[in-house]
Amino acid sequence: MTPRIIARQLSWPKGLLGGLIGRLMNWHNASMNAFVVRQLDVKPSDRIIEIGFGGGVILGRLIEGAAFVCGVDRSGDMVRCAGSRFSGAVRTGRADFKEANVEALPFANESFAKACTVNTIYFWRSLEAGFREIHRVLRPGGRLVVGFLPKDRMDRLGYPSDIFTTREPGDVIAALSSAGFTAVSLERPEPATPWNAIVALR
Repeated sequence: MTPRIIARQLSWPKGLLGGLIGRLMNWHNASMNAFVVRQLDVKPSDRIIEIGFGGGVILGRLIEGAAFVCGVDRSGDMVRCAGSRFSGAVRTGRADFKEANVEALPFANESFAKACTVNTIYFWRSLEAGFREIHRVLRPGGRLVVGFLPKDRMDRLGYPSDIFTTREPGDVIAALSSAGFTAVSLERPEPATPWNAIVALR
């Protein structure tokens, strides 16, 4: 399987291959996903949005701990899969899944207390536009956690640049600040951890 095929499925999962790669990424990114959830500090009263949920590994943990969870993904296949997998939570009004892009979230202002996204910012058309939309749908004091592999690590994987836009931590922090986020901090469980989780407040 070529890097281009893998990159296309990572950016926009479709069909059986997309589902397979999603499961592989759930396994590969288990530590980052778990750390992002810890940084989110989920409370029983929280309304949470996850952007670009892919294989859905974080969704289950959020649904267990929060009052309501909305997952947004630009892949219709992933949205349908999540709806089937978490159908019980959907029926009881504790979860919903929508096909959408981060630059145009289909929600009213201040709809959520918390938001997270893991390994999606490489595919955003604009960091600033995406973070402005997340800022808009978060309540004042709301928390955002962004998990990603920094540019120097991503560039080693050889994914095509027309699909992946690798990101420097400084660029992500600057875009968050430009969008109006405050108290922006870069967190890692260990100094040698290759990936980053950036936490910011609305």
